[in-house]
Amino acid sequence: MSPSVAGGSDSDVIKRDQSIGPTGQSLLARLPEHFLTELFGHATTVRLKTGEALFLAGDTGDGCYRVEDGLLKVTMISHTGKERILALLGSGAIVGEMSIIDRSPRCANVVAVRSAVLSFVSRADFHGFAKAHPEVYESLLALLAARLRETDMTIAAETFLPVGGRIACTLLELAQEFGRDVGSGRTVIHQKISQADLAAMAGVSREHVNRILNDWKRRQLVSQLEGYYCIENKAQLQKEAEL
Repeated sequence: MSPSVAGGSDSDVIKRDQSIGPTGQSLLARLPEHFLTELFGHATTVRLKTGEALFLAGDTGDGCYRVEDGLLKVTMISHTGKERILALLGSGAIVGEMSIIDRSPRCANVVAVRSAVLSFVSRADFHGFAKAHPEVYESLLALLAARLRETDMTIAAETFLPVGGRIACTLLELAQEFGRDVGSGRTVIHQKISQADLAAMAGVSREHVNRILNDWKRRQLVSQLEGYYCIENKAQLQKEAEL
């Protein structure tokens, strides 16, 4: 099913980047705000229903999108059908920019976790913007270097951290981007994340997630309220992530 498209608006607002995971930090989302304001000033609006794909791996990269509302997941599927969640994208995140930079096909699937509204900028519009503002390439070069450093850190974490450490890192990343401090040292992750999704983000089995979360609940490191995970002891969870 293809996304529904409507006319764009000049009143799009730049929101805080809420993308997480190994590839969650979009290059374009880190550009100076005045670049983003102009780039998306006349964007086209795209609407997705829950479960609807924005694009799939192998699709032609014809532009990039900024999330205005809703939640998306970036995934890759193995030949056995196993899903790995690379990132969750909330308001302010930008997805699809690599294809308009290197003209390669999409390298991952992007699907709406819940209904979403996005702003779309075509490849032609992006290159027209970059031609008018060549300094944007200097920013992109610095951002690519930062992305490489982050990739190195991610590979190291997945290579050397035990299963519990990888799950702890995932929860801490979720708390950083979607957490709300509700007092008494408790942070509520204000997105409903299933154990299967946690497993797919951390790159571990669901059984490992279930066992470790039960242990952490017993030790009062985390809790769960009405489907929302809560971090009760951030300092101890950080120690788990450093083992």
